Amino acid sequence: MIFDLDGTPPDIGFPDPGLAESEPNGLLAVGGDLSETRVLNAYRRGIFPWYSAGQPILWWSPAPRMVLYPGALHVSRSLRRSLRRRAYQVSVNQSFEAVIRACAAPRGSQSGTWLVTAMIESYLSLHRAGHAHSIEVWHGNDLVGGLYGIQLGQMFFGESMFSLASDASKTALVLLNEIATTQPLRLIDCQVYTGHLASLGARELSRERFQDEMTSAVSGSAPALAPRPRRNAADLAQAR
Repeated sequence: MIFDLDGTPPDIGFPDPGLAESEPNGLLAVGGDLSETRVLNAYRRGIFPWYSAGQPILWWSPAPRMVLYPGALHVSRSLRRSLRRRAYQVSVNQSFEAVIRACAAPRGSQSGTWLVTAMIESYLSLHRAGHAHSIEVWHGNDLVGGLYGIQLGQMFFGESMFSLASDASKTALVLLNEIATTQPLRLIDCQVYTGHLASLGARELSRERFQDEMTSAVSGSAPALAPRPRRNAADLAQAR
């Protein structure tokens, strides 16, 4: 069943994610707005917005759900060599807008993006409010990779990443994994399966298990990802 949110107040809440469509996988609702209240209410239920230009706002809760447990990231020998040998630096919450705009840039043969202007403005507002965070990867003064997402309690909802240089997005994920193990965070949401994420240690959870673990993590207590200045990515080569 697909629910229509147009004309509803931002704090009305969301339907049970278990009512989401199986085809297309996870579509639950349309319409509404991207206000801070509505978007955060969505994430607290494991629901996220994802739509393209010319479409209404679409709200999703796919099943199964791809997740990464902190500490479970597979850092291969080749990635460790890359961390040691490339002159990358990493930081946290230093260039959120640049990261999200890089994530929004068309890739390869793509002519458009799902990160439309309204989505970017919504996440920028969430960043200013302390809910959305970015990890940056630098080569000299050039931003060559990064990721961003939403943190609620001990849960990090990964949204998107980008890479303009070899292993740059993987480097960002290694830093996120390091932070997640020390905050501590319980779960990193990766949304949907990709072979790339699976090769890095992410796994799929059933809707029921994801909802249980996500709800528990969101209600947990952890400090927000604090801004961190640049440091050498080579330090991450010791990550387990």
